[in-house]
Amino acid sequence: MAKRQLMRKKRVLVTGGAGFLGSFLCERLLALGNEVLCADNFFTGTRDNVASMLGDHRFELLRHDVTFPLYVEVDEIYNLACPASPIHYQHDPVQTTKTSVHGAINMLGLAKRTGARILQASTSEIYGDPEIHPQREDYWGRVNPIGPRSCYDEGKRCAETLFFDYWRQHRLPIKVARIFNTYGPRMQPDDGRVVSNFILQALRNQPITIYGDGQQTRSFCFVDDMIEGLIRLMDTSDDVTGPINLGNPVEFTMLELAQAVIDATGSSSQLDYRPLPQDDPRQRRPDIGLARQALDWQPAVPLKEGLGQTIAYFRALMDGGRIPA
Repeated sequence: MAKRQLMRKKRVLVTGGAGFLGSFLCERLLALGNEVLCADNFFTGTRDNVASMLGDHRFELLRHDVTFPLYVEVDEIYNLACPASPIHYQHDPVQTTKTSVHGAINMLGLAKRTGARILQASTSEIYGDPEIHPQREDYWGRVNPIGPRSCYDEGKRCAETLFFDYWRQHRLPIKVARIFNTYGPRMQPDDGRVVSNFILQALRNQPITIYGDGQQTRSFCFVDDMIEGLIRLMDTSDDVTGPINLGNPVEFTMLELAQAVIDATGSSSQLDYRPLPQDDPRQRRPDIGLARQALDWQPAVPLKEGLGQTIAYFRALMDGGRIPA
């Protein structure tokens, strides 16, 4: 894999840096010797996620909403700002679209002014309810443009359009990562994602909610693997723009995930079947052939190990009284 030779420490902006993925990314960038500016409006991110970095003189935390311009001097930008779970992005769908679209415009403008290279955290949701399986980057997707998930799906699709138009029109060095389901410590307990839902229900010995028949599939990538993929993508030569799928190609049904969580927690939970939500994809698994080739990357953490770390995190929150047991 071709990488740039770094002659000096970089000043890196991470939007959404106090969120789940963003906070781990900030930690990794600091560990690599960079200065990090973390910008977050704290809609879903928290100061707790970045508390361990606040005493580092190379780390700066800024409350900022990317729908407004930001005037700073940076070498690289990771644009992660956007609520990523259905509960959060459907809470204010207009603002979700603005975050994706206006946020992309503002961060691309900043990159153009400073000459920074910029990475967009896109999503597997741009594929919608896919007609091909697994999903490759050359698949255009099957997305409902007027459904309840459209604010996120179409917002991210428009952001990709903007990134590639800036690349074609202004020769801006861009990177686009299509992130598939990612899990790990620091997930929000109330985010409505399947891993956090199942873990909390199992720890409380509550019924585990299964939508539909439970045969729909997802692929789960542990957060450490995802951060490695993002950094490797940013560190490629300018001719590598993406989009590149980042995710775990090992596929699980919802029933298999539920059983894995029950086994790992020793829970007595039973299964509670509910109707399938509108526009919920039946299958989701990345083809990561391009990531293997261009980044020399593939996930290393198996689901059992990652679930163990995530369960330990939520159990500690319960034991400390930070979430109800």
